[in-house]
Amino acid sequence: MQQPYEFRGAEAVERGAGAGARVLVVDDDPTVSEVVSGYLDRAGYVVDRAEDGPTALARAAAHWPDLVVLDLMLPGMDGLEVCRRMRGRGPVPVVMLTARGDEDDRILGLEVGADDYVTKPFSPRELVLRVESVLRRTRPATARRPLHASGLALDPAARRATKDGEELALTIREFDLLAFFLRHPGRAFSREDLMREVWGWDFGDLSTVTVHVRRLRGKVEDDPASPRLIQTVWGVGYRFGTTSRQEAV
Repeated sequence: MQQPYEFRGAEAVERGAGAGARVLVVDDDPTVSEVVSGYLDRAGYVVDRAEDGPTALARAAAHWPDLVVLDLMLPGMDGLEVCRRMRGRGPVPVVMLTARGDEDDRILGLEVGADDYVTKPFSPRELVLRVESVLRRTRPATARRPLHASGLALDPAARRATKDGEELALTIREFDLLAFFLRHPGRAFSREDLMREVWGWDFGDLSTVTVHVRRLRGKVEDDPASPRLIQTVWGVGYRFGTTSRQEAV
């Protein structure tokens, strides 16, 4: 039977820039939970553990985490519902774990607000790197100036975005994606470009980009079915502009 992780006892784990952050690991498999927690602990994170949804919500309420590593297939209350409830209480980055290779499961996790996902089997060290990548993008970008275009205003330092003065409820990735578009108006980017520049990945599932673009359109466009801001450039990818209507994908 294939293990849901690849354990390499001699594998070194460096202390990342996010060391000291609190990570809540939610998985009903005690072996997976122990291995993942051990790697995160050695990387310098403060780790809480929960084996089911209600326990995870209780632990989060007692000590709000900086990030949650959340298994999709939990008994009783599944990971999607846990993610919804946590995001309803406050902003928190979520890295979803799934034992399935089904694209629909991965997309569903992203659509409920997960910022990243890792499909089992996985390397615990890779998971630590994904955690570090997500946390890095949550830190205030004090050197970045505020961005304004077409009624949108983004403050990278405060991680705050508004449309026509109304605050937008954006996930970490949605915020970063919109900020990237605003910094490069009129320029077309492929999904590979966006994955590299926004996600920091040189490879990965491009449907991740498609899902985030669709979710972002739903929050910033007057008519997401006929977007004017985040336009599709057929055969290329997407660009940010305000001059013409393009059909959404």
